[in-house]
Amino acid sequence: MPAITGKTKLTGLLGDPVSHSISPLMHNFSFQKLGLDYVYLCFQINEQTLEEAVKGLRVLDVKGFNLTMPNKNKILSYLDALSPAARLIGAVNTVENKNGVFVGHNTDGIGFMQSVKEQNIDMKNQTMTLLGIGGAATAICAQAALDGVNTIHIFSRPNSSHLPRIKALQENLEKETSCKIYIHSLFDTQDLKSAVKDSRLLVNATSVGMFPHTDDCLIEDTSIFHTHLAVADIIYNPWETTLLAKAKAEGCKAFNGYSMLLYQGAEAFRIWTGKEMPITLVKEHLKQ
Repeated sequence: MPAITGKTKLTGLLGDPVSHSISPLMHNFSFQKLGLDYVYLCFQINEQTLEEAVKGLRVLDVKGFNLTMPNKNKILSYLDALSPAARLIGAVNTVENKNGVFVGHNTDGIGFMQSVKEQNIDMKNQTMTLLGIGGAATAICAQAALDGVNTIHIFSRPNSSHLPRIKALQENLEKETSCKIYIHSLFDTQDLKSAVKDSRLLVNATSVGMFPHTDDCLIEDTSIFHTHLAVADIIYNPWETTLLAKAKAEGCKAFNGYSMLLYQGAEAFRIWTGKEMPITLVKEHLKQ
């Protein structure tokens, strides 16, 4: 841990749960390596306590903070400004304190698409199936469309409160990109099977399967998997979710949210400090 001084700048993570997060390890290691007088802490904050938490962070004049489930959409009500990407996506995972102005950013999509490239998967002109319409899902959808994905099939619970936002995103992205976006009910198994059949990549962007509910999985019929399909889960605890285990058993390339976490964190680090995170050193540190 870096030494704490009277001038140490505070950054951190607001979410529920947060005890599993490796963000403190990567950020505090990076601060130390670059000689920056910053510290990163986790705070157990949910949608009911978020407003008071943000008021407190303003008083403390924090340098910035991250948001994870379930706060990425709710935080919009408590910010002063949004980056163009965050406004388009309608969700924020990184907040920057810019001389007292709290500015919301979204680095999730950038982080996820970088993790896809790391797997040597070229998604340009390809089809993607996306499970979920929360903050991470919308960020992934937007960045995928901007990166040249041809078609995105989104599956959501039909009564989700996020549906109006994802429909607005669908309209905006189809105006700004050549990507075609289709929204389906998560309970329409025939639509899901058809979408996955045409897809190069299937992404679980929900918390289903995350610790401690490790037996949960949105895909029950494993016959939808095919060897040309890659399967990604934004969860990294457990390291291999039930979804990824099923996909591997059917011969699919499967990867978790670890690299997404690293790359979205690196972008947040740059926003707060103006410096590049030593990502290669961070990977080695986390392996140890």
